[in-house]
Amino acid sequence: MGPDVPLLNDYKQEFFWKRFPQTVLGGPRFKLGYCAPPYIYVNQIILFLIPWVFGGLGTVLYQLSILEDYYTSILAAGLMLLAAFIVQGMNLWVRQKSVTVETFPSENTLADEDEFEFSSCAGSETVKFIIPGKKYLINTVFHSILAGALCGLGTWYLLPNRLMILYANTGATVVLFVFGWVTVCIGEYSLIINTAVEIATFQPQDTYEINALTRPLYIFIFIAVDLAYRFTLNPILLQTNQILHIIFVFLPVLWAIGILPPVDALFLWVLEQVLEFGFGGSPMATNVRLLVMFIVSVGVVIATFFIPSTLGVVLFTTGMGFILSLDLSQLEASFRFCCKTAHASLEYPKHFSNRLGWQLGWKEALIYISLLITTLAEAGLLHFFATRSTTSKISPQATISYILIVTLVVWKIFQEIQGAYILFGFFRNPLFPKDIRTVKVFKQKQAILVKAGLIQRILLNLSVAEYRECTIGSGSDSNCATCHIAFKSGVVEQYGYRDPTPNGNPSPGSHFLCRFQDRLIWVLILERGFSYCCINIKGLELQETSCHTAEARRVDEMFEMTFEQDNRAKTCSVNQHFGNILTPCAVLPVEVYSDARNVLTGIIDSHENLKQLKEDFVKVFIWVLLHYTNKKSKSSENVQDNQALQQNITWSEGYTVTSVRTESSNGPKDSFSMSSETFNEWSDDDMFELESIGKKTRISLVKNITGVQQMSTKPVITSIPGSLETQSLSPDMNDEELPKRTPVYGLPATDKGKERLMETGSHKMLPVVVFSSPYSSKLKVPENWRSGPFPSLLLQELLKSFPEDWYSFVLTLLDIANSDEKPSIIFEVKGDETLRDMYAQVVMTCYGVMLGTDSTIPSPNQVFKVYSGDIPWSLGLDWLTQKPELLTLALKAFRYTFKLMFDKASLGPVEDFAELVNYLEEYERDWFVGMVSEPQWQQAVLQEKPYLFSLGYDPSLSMYTGRVLSLQEMLLHVGRLNAEAIRGQWANLSWELLYATNDDEERYSIQAHPVLLRNLTVQSADPPLGYPIYSSTSIHVPLF
Repeated sequence: MGPDVPLLNDYKQEFFWKRFPQTVLGGPRFKLGYCAPPYIYVNQIILFLIPWVFGGLGTVLYQLSILEDYYTSILAAGLMLLAAFIVQGMNLWVRQKSVTVETFPSENTLADEDEFEFSSCAGSETVKFIIPGKKYLINTVFHSILAGALCGLGTWYLLPNRLMILYANTGATVVLFVFGWVTVCIGEYSLIINTAVEIATFQPQDTYEINALTRPLYIFIFIAVDLAYRFTLNPILLQTNQILHIIFVFLPVLWAIGILPPVDALFLWVLEQVLEFGFGGSPMATNVRLLVMFIVSVGVVIATFFIPSTLGVVLFTTGMGFILSLDLSQLEASFRFCCKTAHASLEYPKHFSNRLGWQLGWKEALIYISLLITTLAEAGLLHFFATRSTTSKISPQATISYILIVTLVVWKIFQEIQGAYILFGFFRNPLFPKDIRTVKVFKQKQAILVKAGLIQRILLNLSVAEYRECTIGSGSDSNCATCHIAFKSGVVEQYGYRDPTPNGNPSPGSHFLCRFQDRLIWVLILERGFSYCCINIKGLELQETSCHTAEARRVDEMFEMTFEQDNRAKTCSVNQHFGNILTPCAVLPVEVYSDARNVLTGIIDSHENLKQLKEDFVKVFIWVLLHYTNKKSKSSENVQDNQALQQNITWSEGYTVTSVRTESSNGPKDSFSMSSETFNEWSDDDMFELESIGKKTRISLVKNITGVQQMSTKPVITSIPGSLETQSLSPDMNDEELPKRTPVYGLPATDKGKERLMETGSHKMLPVVVFSSPYSSKLKVPENWRSGPFPSLLLQELLKSFPEDWYSFVLTLLDIANSDEKPSIIFEVKGDETLRDMYAQVVMTCYGVMLGTDSTIPSPNQVFKVYSGDIPWSLGLDWLTQKPELLTLALKAFRYTFKLMFDKASLGPVEDFAELVNYLEEYERDWFVGMVSEPQWQQAVLQEKPYLFSLGYDPSLSMYTGRVLSLQEMLLHVGRLNAEAIRGQWANLSWELLYATNDDEERYSIQAHPVLLRNLTVQSADPPLGYPIYSSTSIHVPLF
């Protein structure tokens, strides 16, 4: 849609003109959109004028000299209090009296939302419509008392005699009296009858009925100034009182256009302004932090009055200013985490290893303490010399002040030259590098920016020192002045840090837009202090709409024109997009994931590739299985020394099966499921997954301590009619203790007790395994893996394909023994036929289950299903699913095999065994090979795995895709956004959605605008107003 889209459609315009008069008058609903009895309007008019009647009665008695002014105020307050209780009592009586009545559906359901059926002038529906009542009883009492006080004080505020004293003009008195009472009536109606819907909305829902206090609060503020003048007779207050009386009659206009904020927003805003400009602090990221910091700052100021020495005041306030400017959340988080559990101290380094920037530790604590001592020493010395240099003709403070001005000017110049544009973004900075397309080029050209940043930091610290010397000396005569100046001087320390953007000083409330490939990142500065910055990061949608695409294209044009222009371009060119909401300011090298997607047509459907896939799977599975058993044996050797640690620490490195579910749409249904209380199953909502044919197997993986995939949860056996039931297993039972089970494939029902007896008997009758080498026992597989589901002839046929040469080659690479006799030990293990047969049986059995026992080439559909863990039903599937540890190893090997097929198709065939081992070692070390829909994919990204690979399927195009994420250092384009333009658009968005309730998907506010970037700005607003695809919590970023 084009720019001719109306701000509100016809339906919403009608709704707006019904709601706006209600907002102007404070709550009365005189335009309903349907026919209502006349008494509905008459009752609202009477209730609206009741305060004026009571106040007018008191005014007449005062003008006739029957009552004094304060008795007049008390009379009006008492009458209004009585009326308020009566009005609220009527609503409570109606609500208690009402009974549940069966209602019948109406054809016009949309009209039912606004239309009411009124039976009489004082009927229950009439009362509930005019007087909605309060949700809480305490508000009923509290608001009624405020209504009485408001009427009484309003009567005193608008007495004609008092107005004549202020203005000495009868016409002005009459106008102020009449319209002043209109203001009071609006405030009373909103407080006690029906709260108006305010244009200035801070919270989407008024849970605690705070909005009703907004208009009375502003009336009380005006009255408070008048009372202060009456009791002090201050000439300054006289002028202020005269001006406020005039503004008082315009309060309904200010409320109607949303200039005055609601009570909750006003309270927080006042606290923030006092903290920032009164105490020299910074806006806080959350309301709780704001309240705590305000209380602590007030406590510091109060404490200074109990310090008798001026030097003590300076040292105390400077030290507290420095401490409060630090990121105390790190200390709080560290203390909380360490006290959480007994073994948390062991997990503390791991817990904070992935956080950004400089982390709080012993070194950092010593640096902070050193800075604090230096700051206190400097403040004390400056105070000492400043108080003893009063005999000089030229004040030292004056000299330092001039030096400070010059230093700040130079500092500002060095700050400006670090950005891409200078002079308010009009000219391109001639010192900023050109033609920046790669990280290498940027690092070569950024030397001058680094030097400018270093000089800027030195000048800033020097300015702080000079500011202290100037202010502390001049304020030494007054404890209160010294308190304020020294405290602010200590907090100003917070500005000495290495800026995250090369141009400048991002203050709280600053907005930045970052661009990387097709990603748009919105960064908001929430809080800033010494050595840290608190930010909020939002991710915007990936160009899924035409408006988003149009504005993203404009952003790309601006960044390309700024950072990628040719070196032969003008040295100081004019910004062609001057006046745009976005001003490019910096290029930052960051480590991010580049996203590459490939269509696998010609790879996954190649007959030769699929044939090679079957052969490679055996080799890869041998490599995975040998490394698993070797690693497991090493961990078991150290279990004696680390037994206590193993019981307490739950760090995890690999994956564990937590649930295995098999289903069959055709034929018999066998069920074996395991559930975990901590981890969820894989999501089945992935768009890339296909519907399986026959029986499905779903697997859930979680990490475990050994870096391999192990079963760690208690099996829960699901009882399904016609399915094979097995007994519950003890959670303490390991794989070696599991009895060998003989699966039943579609056979008649068997006696379960007899079946368990047979299994137990067969377990006892298993022959003892004798290895020819004592070191072979370290590589043995679990006992319950050694018996397969296939007949002997079929198994023997499969064993012919076992690659003994590859098996021997992998054995030579294992670190079985750390001694000089390793070659001979490896030779013994390689010659152990028992061990080789054991591995051959396990590997080839899994091969037959996953890829079939015949020589048929698997189809792309089958490959995708096995890769995603949705294994089609086969003869030995139940045998494999009852061994979750083995199943996850086989799935891991298959995914590695598919990745190997992808690499061989892209890079060429594998020449020898050594090259194949290099591929597998790289997969194990640097890659996560899985599915995007798995939780492990997100974990791998958070752990900054160098590479991630996923196989997908696009059902709309009927093609298979591969996705590769590569972690690498790339350039991030950063631009500063105009904060006022952002706040203005967000305020309009709040009015449009919360007040006008405009929910049109193609509404005016989301149409593309190349200058205001309106669509992107609307997306970045906090929900429910905006719709970013990702929004972080408050992130504390150290800036050292």
